[in-house]
Order: sequence, then structure tokens, then C-alpha cells
Amino acid sequence: MAQLVREFDWEKTPLGPVAAWPPELKTMVGFILGSRFPSAIAWGKSLTTIYNDAFLPILGDKPEALGRPFSEVWAEVWDTIEPIASRALAGESTFIEDFPLVIDRSGQPEQVWFTFCYSPLRLADGTVCGMMDTVVETTATVRAQSDLDTVAQEMGHRLKNTMATVQALASQSLKGVAERGAVEAFLDRVVTLGHAHDVLFRENWSVVALRHVVEATLSPLNGLDQIRLSGPHIRIGARMTMALSLVLHELATNAAKYGALSAPEGRVDLGWEVAGGMLKLHWRETGGPLVQPPAHSGFGSRLIDLGLGPGGAVTRRYRPVGVEVDLEAPVSGLLDR
Repeated sequence: MAQLVREFDWEKTPLGPVAAWPPELKTMVGFILGSRFPSAIAWGKSLTTIYNDAFLPILGDKPEALGRPFSEVWAEVWDTIEPIASRALAGESTFIEDFPLVIDRSGQPEQVWFTFCYSPLRLADGTVCGMMDTVVETTATVRAQSDLDTVAQEMGHRLKNTMATVQALASQSLKGVAERGAVEAFLDRVVTLGHAHDVLFRENWSVVALRHVVEATLSPLNGLDQIRLSGPHIRIGARMTMALSLVLHELATNAAKYGALSAPEGRVDLGWEVAGGMLKLHWRETGGPLVQPPAHSGFGSRLIDLGLGPGGAVTRRYRPVGVEVDLEAPVSGLLDR
């Protein structure tokens, strides 16, 4: 491109001969021609185009853009990008990520995405005389992410079907079990795992916000808005998501049956914090019936006592005014999958 710029007949363009160019334009042209980052300059009232070698893949098989108005080079999308160019010419830079456009660079319309910046170019006195377009094409990345989202949605759909099948099989297989409460508790735990999977799938099975996990787990038992949450933004991985969901489900179920959530005036305060290298969660019930310590520990209690994983701790207190549970887990394991 440096050779093409030198050999181009600029006298036939609004820029005129190179010898008459302002030094600021010469400097910017030299800058982009020496850069390997896709860049183009649109200078003057006609926005005459000068670009570098790295910009060629952006143009594809378009007619030669050198020396032509930027508006002609991108005629098919000019209505869309003209307001952005106008802001640059008014002295305001604009940076946009994954901007969708339908362009014609191969003889037919093509859906593409770009991350780019239009920034003003000025003379020494501050007058804006053009703009610079620095751009990378992100089409492959956007499409790959879309494919991943589609796969995640399909996996989520299949998982829900699997969970429904497990529930149906359990319901039929355990039909003869006399203790129906145990059967219902098991089915509820399957549903809780399904909610946890939903949260993870929305994040492509990556790390998720602890608050989102808490809300998804507790919302079925918080119809009267009796649960109050407080704590900083913390991200957790799949293992912690599953463990936290099961523990909170047991706590909330117990509270709905015997504790604060069994009375309209009851309240649950759930807070969390990070201190001393540990994630600490505090479950506090108030306003419910008088609390009596359980006569025996069932599976739900044992599940709570498993806590949030290795290296953690669980403390349960059955105070007359309400159940209190403290859970701890090492911060180092929060993102484990």
C-alpha cells in the first residue's frame, strides 16, 4: 500500500498533489502505512480514503477504495455508519464492539461483525479535517459464540428432559414406599439440581454469580418476599453451585415446614462475605414459631452438614427465636468445576 499511495494520481482527488498535503495528513498516512493494525483514513469534506495493507481483508473484493470517498466505499451501509462518522467529524470518538453490518465485498450480501473506532483527525490548530477508522473483524468470534449458545440451549433442553425422566422413574419406582415425605423430598432435590443447571447453562457452564444461584434456588419458597439477601458480587464454579443449591434448598424447605417461612411474619436474612480467605454465608431466621432442636437428624440435616465442599465448615444453632446456620468454604475452591 505504501507503494500504491506513492504512485497514485492524487491530483484527480480532492486531496490534490501530495506536496500540497498538510503535514498532519502526511504524518497520519505514514503512521497507518507502517502499522499492521487494520486502519484507514477518511480525509477532507469528501472523506477521501487511504488505507493500509492490514485493511485489505476488511475490503475483500470491493472495487479499489484508494482515493474514493469513504461513503462510496461503504455505500451499502452508509446510512448506518454515517451518524458514527459524523460524530468523529464533530470531534467525538466512538468505539463499538461486535457491530453487525450486512456488506457487499464478494458480489453478494454478507453478514459480518466489526469492532472498530472512528476517531477525529485534527490539524495543528485543532480543526477536525478527517477521521481514522481502526477496525478488527469479529465475525468468526461472534458466530462461534452463537454456535456455543445454541449447543448450550440444546444441552439445557436435553438436561431438563433427563431430569423430568428421572423424576418420572423415581415416582414410579418409589410408588410402593410408605414414607411419601421422603419420596417428595427426593423429587424436590432433583428439581433443585435442575434449577442449578439452568443457572450454569445460562452462563455456558462457566462461572456464575452467587446471587443468581441463591435467587434461583430460593425463589420457589419466597412467594411472600420473606427472604432478604445481602452480600458482594462473587463468582462461583459448577461444584460450588451444586453444593450451595442443595444446602439452601434444605434450609429453605425446613424453614417453610417448621421455621420462619411457615409464618407470614417470618423472615430469613441470608448474607455472605469474604474474610480470611474464606467465603462465609450466614442464614438467620426470625419471626417464626418457637424453635425446638430436632429430636433426630435425617438426610436433609446430613446434607446441610456436608456444607459447601472440602475445607469448609458448618455451624447450626437452634435458638428459640430462629435457626441460625453459618457456612464456610475456602475462596481458593470457589471456581472449581
